[in-house]
Amino acid sequence: MPEPTLSRDELAGLLSGHFAEFLNPASGVTIEEVSHGSARVRQAFAAGMLRPGGTISGPTMMALTDFTMYVALLSAIGWVPLAVTTQLNINFLRRPEPVDLIAEGRLLKLGKRLAVGEVVMRSNGQPEPIAQATSTYSIPPWR
Repeated sequence: MPEPTLSRDELAGLLSGHFAEFLNPASGVTIEEVSHGSARVRQAFAAGMLRPGGTISGPTMMALTDFTMYVALLSAIGWVPLAVTTQLNINFLRRPEPVDLIAEGRLLKLGKRLAVGEVVMRSNGQPEPIAQATSTYSIPPWR
C-alpha cells in the first residue's frame, strides 16, 4: 500500500486552516488515522448532538461521514480543496449511544474525475456499526 499523499498532521493543519468551522478545538472532531485512501475520524460526544429521544442526530452523523470521506480522498490525491461531494447515501443501522462517534472511511474506486468510497460508523467501544454510507466525490480536472 502506498504512503498517504498527505499525513494526518498535514491534513489536520490544512483542514483546520481552510475549514475551521468543522475542524477546530471546540468542534470535537479529530483525525485519528490516515493511510492512502482511508481515514479514521472521531467526533467527541456533546449534548448538543442529541435529538429528542436521546439519540445522536442524523445531521451530526452525515457531517462526520462527509468529512471522513473528504479526508480519505485527500490522503490519496493530495491537497485538492475544490473536490466536492456529488452523492452521499447513508443507512442508519441502529440507535447510536450518547458517546463519541468513530467513522472509518475508505476509497473503493479512485478515478481521474470521480472517487467512490464507503464509511462505516460506530459508537465508541461498540463493535456493531450504527451507520454505513457510500459517497462520490468530484475531482476538479485541473488539479
